[in-house]
Amino acid sequence: MDASHILKELKDEKFHPIYFLSGEEPFYIDQVSNYIENNVLDEAAKAFNQVILYGKEIEFKAVIDNARQFPMMASRRVIIVKEAQEMRSIQQLQSYVESPSPTSILVLCYKHKKLDKRTTFHKALKKNAVVLETKKVYDNQLPAHIQQMVAAESLKIEPKAVSLLAEFVGTDLSKLNNEVKKLGMRLDVGQTITSRHIQEFVGISKDYNIFELQNALGKRDKVKAFRIVEYFAANEKKNPIIISINSLYSYFTKVWQTQSMGSLDDRTLASKIGVFSSYFMKDYRIAARNYQSDKIRQILLDLQEYDGYSKGINRKNIDQGDLLRELTFKILN
Repeated sequence: MDASHILKELKDEKFHPIYFLSGEEPFYIDQVSNYIENNVLDEAAKAFNQVILYGKEIEFKAVIDNARQFPMMASRRVIIVKEAQEMRSIQQLQSYVESPSPTSILVLCYKHKKLDKRTTFHKALKKNAVVLETKKVYDNQLPAHIQQMVAAESLKIEPKAVSLLAEFVGTDLSKLNNEVKKLGMRLDVGQTITSRHIQEFVGISKDYNIFELQNALGKRDKVKAFRIVEYFAANEKKNPIIISINSLYSYFTKVWQTQSMGSLDDRTLASKIGVFSSYFMKDYRIAARNYQSDKIRQILLDLQEYDGYSKGINRKNIDQGDLLRELTFKILN
């Protein structure tokens, strides 16, 4: 069951005795557990019937004892185990999972990993619990997640704004959701988020951002590219080199794919290479014409090498701005 389905059931007050929320993407785990924590019981009932436990600090018996208690002046109890992946005795909850209390809701937040599906504990969960398994989000999946978040705020968003937001924030869905919520508080219902809104409210410079650096490199505009690099070097905290390198690696990978599949129409090609809108394909086609395939392969190798340098591999105490200047020089020459 996915997070949206679980949330719909919760909003309809269709509750289950056990929720096992697991996987590599914590955003949806938090989304479901926070909703249960904040909405299932009213404030008066929470004092006696809602318990928050932490996996590092408890054993299975404490979880079962809390879940087996009868609710006081309420119809149910809520027990939330955060960081359940740290609970050494978690599999000993199997007897409870097989026969849960009908008056308790037990939520197990098992973050950043998956439970071994071969275990009898996992089989018991699949049979008796609502199981959420989240997957790591990749760059090419970000636009769809952004669209969902924007729609939840009753807003729309233009393609360039999606790309700016994805490049600036990255794959941290919690941060993305926070930025979208900030936009929701500032814009009217039904309004379209533009790149100007992203620049104004999210804090991305209009002219000095990774999106503009990619375009400058794609067009081999040396003056503009180095102007942006100098801005990045002077504002390292806002523009960490590791994020810039990752973004450029993704960009030049797409340029190489564009070159390889250039005979496809823009819409089909955009879908194949993971570009949100065919609107941007003209920029990728320009870059594909400006760089020969051998050069693109070398750029990708250089990006891997400089990613290592930025993490202190083979080069120590190197200024991040100098690394980015060197890398940009290699790309353009």
